[in-house]
Order: sequence, then structure tokens, then C-alpha cells
Amino acid sequence: MPSPLLVAVAWVAIALGVGCAVEIVYDMYGRGFRQRMTIMEAVWPVTALYLGPVATWGYRRFGRPMSGRWQRDHDVDTAPDRPAWATTAVGVSHCGAGCTLGDIGAEFAVFALGLTVAGTALWAEMLSDFTVALALGIVFQYFAIAPMRGLGLRSGLAQAAKVDVLSLVSFEIGLFAWMALMWFVFFPDPHLSPLSPVYWLFMQIGMIIGFATAWPTNAWLIRRGIKEPM
Repeated sequence: MPSPLLVAVAWVAIALGVGCAVEIVYDMYGRGFRQRMTIMEAVWPVTALYLGPVATWGYRRFGRPMSGRWQRDHDVDTAPDRPAWATTAVGVSHCGAGCTLGDIGAEFAVFALGLTVAGTALWAEMLSDFTVALALGIVFQYFAIAPMRGLGLRSGLAQAAKVDVLSLVSFEIGLFAWMALMWFVFFPDPHLSPLSPVYWLFMQIGMIIGFATAWPTNAWLIRRGIKEPM
């Protein structure tokens, strides 16, 4: 079983992620830094759930300038240009937000329903995570791509799926590899439950790994013009 120290660290990490997410939401809705691209109002706080203060810094550095209030305060009509790495990072966070929400919902559902595949909950978790994350990811991409390209529902969803499948798979490769280590190496008996804070500490780490494995794919998609810069 996880040590008391690890449990305490987990609670701190979870509280820090939730606190950062709440602060970003308050900044957008309480202070008026609403995003020009509405979907980013979900992406930034969800990203903070696993990147914590790093997401807060990224939001203040690259998210706030995308708001009408920031541009009015600085007497400009557009946000300043971002470096290429920042454009890629925001693109990965957009993909990662759908994965994160899908993983959170699917993990609890699999646990509550006692689902297994081939007698193992891990495979049920991965299958459910991927399915829900893909659905959410396509929705996230649709609300990013369709308004910018003026696409209808059918063509917008098709383009969103084209972009999101590659991005999501690259994110989940890193996350699923880490989940396998959690299951077979770090906590083989007994396995961690989603009711344990340590489970979500390790999932935060897995999502950071997924962020890293999704980076090259997103850089390529943006560079080729397949994925719109967020």
C-alpha cells in the first residue's frame, strides 16, 4: 500500500492542480479575461489539473493575450506572436484536455461498474479511456476548427477527427505506457483504486508523459497546416 508520505504528496499535488484550475477559471470569468476561442476556456483549467503552476504560467503568458480585455488594456487589436514552441505547447494542451476529461470520467466509470477485459481492469480502463477521450477530443477539435474554417457540422467533424486521432493516439501512448507500469510494476498487488489520491498523482505524471509524447505529432500537424494553431 502507498506510504503515508506518498498519500500526503498526492493530496498536495491534487490540491495544487485543482487550485490552479480554479484560479484560471476565476481569471477568465471573474476578472473578464474571456478567451476569443471559447473552447480554450475549458482547455486551460483542465490542463492545470495535471500541469499545475506550469499551466498557470502558460495561461498568463499565452492565454491572457488572446482575450479581448487584455488587448484593450494594452491598446492592441491582436495578441502578440508566439514562439513556435508555445504554439505547439498550446496545441498539445488542447489535445490533452480531451484526454484528461475522458480519462477521469472513464476511470471512475470502469471502477464503479467493475468492468474488465480479458479478466483485467487495466484493459477496460484503456479501452474506455481511449473511446471517451476520442469522442471528447473530436468535439474539442470541432469547436476549434469549424469556426476558423467556416465549416458545417459534417465537414467540421470529419476534419476534427482527422486531426484528433493522430494527436490523441500520440498522447495516449505515453499515458498508457505509464498506466501499465502502475499496474504491473509500481502497484501490482494490490492495484491502486481511482478512489486513492495516489492513483491520481500517478495519473498526473502519466498525463505529463502523454504531453511529451504528443509534442512531435502536434508540431508536425501544425507545421503542415493540418491542425490550426490555438
